[in-house]
Amino acid sequence: MENTKDKVVSEIKKVIVGKDNVILKCLAGLLAGGHILLDDIPGVGKTTLALAFSKAMGLDFNRVQFTPDLVPSDITGFSMYNEKTREFEYKPGAVFCNFLLADEINRTSSKTQSALLEVMQEGSLTVDGNVYHVPNPFIVMATQNPVGTAGTQMLPEAQLDRFMIQLSMGYPDHAQQIKILKDREKIDPMSTIKQVIDKAKLIEMKKDVVNVFADDKILEYVADLTENSRDKVNFRLGLSPRGALAILAMAKSWAFLDGRDYVIPEDVIEVFPDVARHRLILSMKNQLAEVGKEDLINEILIKTSKPELKNW
Repeated sequence: MENTKDKVVSEIKKVIVGKDNVILKCLAGLLAGGHILLDDIPGVGKTTLALAFSKAMGLDFNRVQFTPDLVPSDITGFSMYNEKTREFEYKPGAVFCNFLLADEINRTSSKTQSALLEVMQEGSLTVDGNVYHVPNPFIVMATQNPVGTAGTQMLPEAQLDRFMIQLSMGYPDHAQQIKILKDREKIDPMSTIKQVIDKAKLIEMKKDVVNVFADDKILEYVADLTENSRDKVNFRLGLSPRGALAILAMAKSWAFLDGRDYVIPEDVIEVFPDVARHRLILSMKNQLAEVGKEDLINEILIKTSKPELKNW
């Protein structure tokens, strides 16, 4: 497994410089069976990261640029009348792939965004009363620009909750910027990415993640963190049960990537901010006071007692 992980990460690093932790978190999210939201300013490599993962994993890939004129049927597909057969035929939409890049998802209408809700949760969608299943595996990696950027709008809470984790790339440092300039001076590094695993291997690894052991004390720790996030003084909206399941799934995946078949508290601590930041909505008092959400997430981790697993 370790060799497989290293191969994937090595390919992604050909185009993403100095963001190893982001790459690993994305890989953990994919192995945990989740969808990933990349929130950052334009031009830092969000779309490049998604393209690199699809190529390295050999996944059927579709990209949709989310614009104000995009309609739900572009995502889900639609039924069209066939004059020869005198029947309605279903024309599949963009979701029928293994890897869907929803680029700049917060530039389209809430109605179009909601077209993804069913398929992200169920792996299927309903069109004109008929249910259609998307391929396995099915992954949505969405990019969004910060709210307040021209033409953006906030994603509804229900849509945010469908994403297992939210990550940010951030600017490269000085040395990383120079490397990016050198790497792209003559060739596009994306053309050098090779497929290192296939769909079958990805599905196998996802099953291995599910079988990672989590002690009851770990489950209690996740429950405590979830309940502490529902503090009405600091948050208008805390973590949902789906959020708690995401914490556990990500912790298992992080343990798996570390070469273990069991979860330790540090796995939970590592992934908790990525699972929580897009789900937690600050109270009006904290919004007015411009309290940092990351600081409050750290407070939850500090005040929640970490379990001791003496046998490990």
